[in-house]
Amino acid sequence: VQVVESGGGLAQPGGSLRLSCAVSGLTNENYAISWVRQAEGKGREWVSGVYSDGRGLRYADSVKGRFTISRDNAKNTVYLQMNDLKLEDTALYSCSITFNSLNYYGKGTAVTVSS
Repeated sequence: VQVVESGGGLAQPGGSLRLSCAVSGLTNENYAISWVRQAEGKGREWVSGVYSDGRGLRYADSVKGRFTISRDNAKNTVYLQMNDLKLEDTALYSCSITFNSLNYYGKGTAVTVSS
């Protein structure tokens, strides 16, 4: 299983970015997706998660109402739409796939929110 994130970059406070997580190598469509982030000098923070069939959609309180996770199962791609970005959203964002009880991570995509 391969996981590749993209879409990070520089945004101003109040701005938006959309992250993508492309997954390949799955042998069926039953998996769970999570977005996590890690700011410099801090621990990993879970951001959002959902099952591939749409069940179990959840968000961390810190991003609720601002971030939206979505899926394109035909493309095996998961998106994280991030709106109203704040300085504290600056972090390396990674996508985690749980498939057959194993976790797979990508290398992440960096998001910097700065004025």
